[in-house]
Amino acid sequence: MPGWKALPEELDPEVRAFTERIRRLVDRSGLGVVAVAERTGHERALWDAYLNARQPVPRGAVTALAEVTGADPADLTARWERARGRFTPGAPGGTPEGPRAEDSRGGEPYGGTSDGPEGDGPGDDRTLRIRRLDPTGPVAPAPVPPPADGGNERRAPRRRTTVLLYAAGILGALLVVTAALLLVDLGGGDGPDGGDDGRAAAPSTTTATPGPTSRTDLPAGVKCSGDGCAGRDPEAMGCGGPLAVTVDRVRVGTARVEVRHSAACAASWARITGAAPGDTVSVEVAGATERATVPEGADPAAETDAYTPMLAVAPRAAARACGTLADGTEGCTAGR
Repeated sequence: MPGWKALPEELDPEVRAFTERIRRLVDRSGLGVVAVAERTGHERALWDAYLNARQPVPRGAVTALAEVTGADPADLTARWERARGRFTPGAPGGTPEGPRAEDSRGGEPYGGTSDGPEGDGPGDDRTLRIRRLDPTGPVAPAPVPPPADGGNERRAPRRRTTVLLYAAGILGALLVVTAALLLVDLGGGDGPDGGDDGRAAAPSTTTATPGPTSRTDLPAGVKCSGDGCAGRDPEAMGCGGPLAVTVDRVRVGTARVEVRHSAACAASWARITGAAPGDTVSVEVAGATERATVPEGADPAAETDAYTPMLAVAPRAAARACGTLADGTEGCTAGR
C-alpha cells in the first residue's frame, strides 16, 4: 500500500489481514493518522503502532475507527475477533512490553478486558465516547501495578461514591416534597384579597361531630383551629383572606357555590356568590352541617353573597357544599 511501511513477513495471516483492512479504512476516509487519533481519543503514537502491527488494537479503538470512518462496525469487529489471540508476543508484530500491552486508556488489546470476555471494560466504546468530549485530549496515566487484593481497592471508592449519590438523591426528594406541602397551604381566594370580606355569616343549624383537635401553634391573627372553629365565622376568626382557598365549586343556576378551606384553621365552609334573596348555601363534613341564607331584605337587582360558619376538617377528609335557589334549583359539589 503506498505510504505505509511493509508489514513483517512472519506476521500471522489474520493479523496481517486485519492490519491491512484498518489501513484501507484510514486511506479511504481521507483523515490521516493524526485526524484519526484526535477523533477516536487514542494517541497518535498508538495508532502508528496499531497500523504497523507493532501493538495489538484494543476493542475500543476498533469501534471508534468504524465510527469515524463510516465502516460497518459488525464487520470490522468480526475481523478483529479473528485476529485476537494471534498476536504473538516477541515475534515480529508482537509487543516487547508483554503479551497484552494496554493503550493509554487502560483498554486491553484483542483478548478483551479484565471485566469480562466481551471487553466491556474501561477501554470499550462507551468510555471512548465520554473521553472524546474532553477538549484537552487523552492523557496517558503512569503504569500502576495491580493491587494484591484483586482490584477491591479500585472498587471501594466507586461504591462509596454510589452510596453518597444515593443518599443525596433521597435528601433532595424529601426537600422537594416538604416544599410542595408548604406551598399547598399558601393559596388565596378568587377575589383581589382572596377573602370573604364584607359578608356576614347567617345563623347556623349544626349537627356536631368530632373533628380535629385544636392547635396552639397558630399563625398571627388566627384565633381557632379544628374543633375550636366549628360554628364560628371564618372572617372573624382570621381563617379567611390569604389563608383560605377554594377547593371545589359548582354552578347552580346563575349562582356559584364554593367550598372554602383554611389549612391553618383546619376548617372549611361554603360560600355562594351571584345569588338572590332567599337563596341558601350549606356545607357538610362527616355528617355535620352548616347553612346560610341570603337575607330577604337584600337588593334583588344586585349580586348578593353569603357564606356559612366553619366546620372542622380532619386530614384527608373533604367538605361538600350545596346551593338551593329560591326557585327550587339545587346543586352540590362532588366532594372527594
